[in-house]
Amino acid sequence: MSQSHRDLLVLFGSETGCAEDVAERIGRQARRRRFRTRVIAMDDYDKNKLIEEKIVIFVCSTTGQGDEPYNMKKFWRFLLRKSLPRDILSNLNCAVFGLGDSSYAKFNYPAKKLYKRLQQLGAYMIHTRGDGDDQHYLGLDGSLDPWLKIVWEEIMEKYPLPAGVDMIAEDVLLSPSLRVELLSNETALNDTTKHEQHIEPPNLESEFAMVVKSNERITDTKHFQDVRHLVLEARSEAPKYEPGDIAVFTPQNIPTEVDRFLEYMEWSDLADKLIHIQASEERSLPHHWTSIMTFRDLFIKYLDIFGVPRRSFFEMLAHFTEDELQTERLQEFASAEGQDDMFSYCQRPRRTVAEVLFDFKSATIPLEYILDLFPLIRPRSFSIASSPKVHPKEIDLCIAIVKYKTQLKKIRRGVCTKWVSQLNPGDIIERLRITKGTMKLPPSPEIPLIAIGPGTGIAPMRAFLEQRMLDGAKENVLVFGCRYHDKDYHYRLQWEEYAEQGRLKILAAFSRDQEQKLYVQDRIRQEGAMLWDLIENRQAKIVLSGSAGKMPEQVAFALKQIFMQQGGLDAEQAENYFSAMNKTGQYQEECWS
Repeated sequence: MSQSHRDLLVLFGSETGCAEDVAERIGRQARRRRFRTRVIAMDDYDKNKLIEEKIVIFVCSTTGQGDEPYNMKKFWRFLLRKSLPRDILSNLNCAVFGLGDSSYAKFNYPAKKLYKRLQQLGAYMIHTRGDGDDQHYLGLDGSLDPWLKIVWEEIMEKYPLPAGVDMIAEDVLLSPSLRVELLSNETALNDTTKHEQHIEPPNLESEFAMVVKSNERITDTKHFQDVRHLVLEARSEAPKYEPGDIAVFTPQNIPTEVDRFLEYMEWSDLADKLIHIQASEERSLPHHWTSIMTFRDLFIKYLDIFGVPRRSFFEMLAHFTEDELQTERLQEFASAEGQDDMFSYCQRPRRTVAEVLFDFKSATIPLEYILDLFPLIRPRSFSIASSPKVHPKEIDLCIAIVKYKTQLKKIRRGVCTKWVSQLNPGDIIERLRITKGTMKLPPSPEIPLIAIGPGTGIAPMRAFLEQRMLDGAKENVLVFGCRYHDKDYHYRLQWEEYAEQGRLKILAAFSRDQEQKLYVQDRIRQEGAMLWDLIENRQAKIVLSGSAGKMPEQVAFALKQIFMQQGGLDAEQAENYFSAMNKTGQYQEECWS
């Protein structure tokens, strides 16, 4: 087969950037095998050209309870069209890799559905579906590496390199995927076309500009954790959402911290210079980027220099170190065998990109490779803590400011929450979008609701309960857990007001207010008779939100104990009862790690 026909397309669906990172890694491997390669988000791809493609590798993550990522939804709807002929993709060779977490019931659902649908449309599968699992001790790479090895063997057998042409070796630096040009300010601003490119692109239909109305700390100032109640007001058109939905937006880096980083990198003299970023055949610019911006703005708005890097960062950085030992160490971190060492060095102490660069001082990064080296700031998701009917034109959020000390004995603050903590009234979040949550209100106000939301898991419960009060629902139970009644009992006055009206029963657990620790699962067991009556005789709906550690399992165990003690079920029957509640939607949870 001639060189001109060796085209390979990588299509990804990504919610937080992990699938995009995997897709770009596959793209680099394809380029080393001398394929003409494109890496594109599924919804950015011209779907009508799919029948012309020869090789496509699909990478998609899982969001919510088995849902497809936001930038795959249009593509997926297109594939589901009943009018598509059964053999429409008969010329396509493809492979599917999914990213998920096997602790969730609908593990890798989007990838499984995509794989099946591609087969139905006649596509030839190069290899069986790959299932990346966060639970694997090597993370996603535990299944990605062996899967890719077989996929490349199959592809190279079918599309071999032309005679006399070899693969590009791993230690050879590939050309940049985007073109970065440093402009003199005068040149850029005198050129009308380029001046227009300096203006922020308009929001998509699904994106809304929101103004910060208030940003209030709702935990006691003496409490170790700072939790914010953030109220955002629509700038013009109000976003439409339902209780249980999720707000997604991309944070920024703090300008003073960026300036310190630029100073360390000896880039301070470039800070106010304009740069022009041009898309290539292989990679397009994200829709919300301007193609011309200042060097400083690139690091404030778009590049994640204070986040924890992934494996691909070490792979790229190894090309720019001049110290042989440092290069070898980075190559080890980028290898499949070196993942344990990389985890110990980077993931466990939460070492940031900036700190890695401080350790590997021999690295000199060329300007044109900045966008290949530094990861992008990814969007963050937060459950909405308000009912749209109670707070028209507003979105309320309940956000814990992430601050902790690591093995490096350094205080860490999360990239997003650090930015949230310094937002002031009048500040603008330019691009906020809404995604559907996995939990919903009971279909009728007559059906009782049992809302379990420890810590900031209270956010969607506030949205549900506000809506329930408006709808006249009288049977509501709130199970809330925190450390202290007086320090971190979020929205206490609101719950007490509902309770005084006789429309809410509060089961609160304050784990540190007494000698013996008390948690939400303990309060559930204590009120077993009342809860069983609501669940069995009134078909009460249960919604659970909070941290995905041990809590969801412990709550599920407590509920099964109630089914046995109050309902007379044996262990197997209790398990089946709980399973049936999950299947029918009588029990729904949304937890995060």
